[in-house]
Amino acid sequence: MYDPPNLTELVTAVREFLEDQALPQLEGRTAFHARVAANALAIVERQLALGPEAEAAERTRLCDLLGRTDRDADLESLTRDLCRRIRDGELGIDSPGLTEHLRLTTLDKLAVDQPRYSGYRRATHSRS
Repeated sequence: MYDPPNLTELVTAVREFLEDQALPQLEGRTAFHARVAANALAIVERQLALGPEAEAAERTRLCDLLGRTDRDADLESLTRDLCRRIRDGELGIDSPGLTEHLRLTTLDKLAVDQPRYSGYRRATHSRS
């Protein structure tokens, strides 16, 4: 166990420093790279905040979809199993739950990587 600050607080502090103090004093290529770094840190913040719940939900959906009982299975191995079953024709677009799983997984990934993406915003607005 770590004493405060935690990972999220550390990442947020560095991102805020870049955005609020460093960027206003930078220009050109250096300013561009500072914006890229601040954006990367914002992605890390969202991953820390949203990732565990999204991964747990994805794991549950995959286990249900694949008929797996090993609920603590590695997410990567479950995804490989899904890909293999799609490739081998065992699962297809008409398979119950597949398109919903893919849609929700995509939305969860966009929430971390590109939450301002217009398609993501439309999709999440329509769910509300």
